[in-house]
Amino acid sequence: MLGLSYLGEPFRSHPRMSSTPGLRHCHRTVASTDNVQTNCRMYVAYLLILLILTPRVDSSWWYIGALGERVICNNIPGLVPRQRHLCQKHPDIMQAIGEGAKEWIRECQHQFRHHRWNCSTLDRDHTVFGRVMLRSSREAAFVYAISYAGVVYAITRACSQGELKSCTCDPKKKGRWRDEKGEFDWGGCSDNIDFGIKFAKDFVDAKEKRVRDARALMNLHNNRVGRMAVKRFMKHECKCHGVSGSCTLRTCWKTMSDFRKTGDLLRKKYNGAIQVTMNQDGTSFTVANQNFEKPTKKDLVYFENSPDYCVLDKSAGSLGTAGRVCNKTSRGTDGCEVMCCGRGYDTTRVTRTTKCECKFHWCCAVRCKECEETVDVHTCKAPKRAEWLDQT
Repeated sequence: MLGLSYLGEPFRSHPRMSSTPGLRHCHRTVASTDNVQTNCRMYVAYLLILLILTPRVDSSWWYIGALGERVICNNIPGLVPRQRHLCQKHPDIMQAIGEGAKEWIRECQHQFRHHRWNCSTLDRDHTVFGRVMLRSSREAAFVYAISYAGVVYAITRACSQGELKSCTCDPKKKGRWRDEKGEFDWGGCSDNIDFGIKFAKDFVDAKEKRVRDARALMNLHNNRVGRMAVKRFMKHECKCHGVSGSCTLRTCWKTMSDFRKTGDLLRKKYNGAIQVTMNQDGTSFTVANQNFEKPTKKDLVYFENSPDYCVLDKSAGSLGTAGRVCNKTSRGTDGCEVMCCGRGYDTTRVTRTTKCECKFHWCCAVRCKECEETVDVHTCKAPKRAEWLDQT
């Protein structure tokens, strides 16, 4: 829970307060009696505390991915005016962002497929991930970073594929250049990642820049980590020209690497994420544990410890691990002991049909037989009812 010391500036009138009937009444009667003045001060203080302690619901542009081709800007809950304006002005970019959302969510689920929290989404829920994102945890830090990376990646890719009206190939990649292999000519279509980053900063960061609280600064910091992760894996691709492939001349262009590399890097940053608190003036972070080094711009940061995600807990957004498949022999996070939180597991014998004895036939087909195999599938037991009721 965020305290008063997390505010970055002295309290100013909030737009939601100015429209409150009780506050308007205070303005009309503030000069009447001392009691009225006291009551008004208490009323304003109550509203201030309510605004500070009430968590922000992260219903946002993430929901665009669930809309597919039916992106209607006015139907997306949680967009701030700037985001809604950009959505209406650039429907082609919104389409790219929607496709990108599906990709980064799949990547998130791949990275955490063997963990208690597996980046699960909620159907027909405009928050996409539910209440788990209300906690300023390392999971929230990862989601903000990889979602931002996904936006940059999707926009940049759509730009290079000629799907966007307002973007072309990187205009700076022209003429001759030199690398460790010698001179080359810029050619082809270099990915215009600068455009992807610029639009992402304008669109995604718009919501966080409207408020001055600790969570907004945390989100902005982790957003930056995400976009820089994509840029880190930009690479050269070249084509040789010359007699018999002598490569006397080269034409090169810049392109993004596979998004899996970005996911792998952010997963490592999740493991090394640093717990922080706000400094006194509310403008930057300081480490929560003085034994750790101060976070850099490349580190993910978070404020609150994560729940254990063992049991269903609606308040924390935890879906629990009951029914999750686990590995009986593993001692890692996918092992039954860890995944099931010591509750034990059920074993079911199932028969699967798989392709086997595949052979290549000239030319050009691969033919396989269908084989049946019987395997044991282990799934986590549900908690005892009394334990479950304690968490819901």
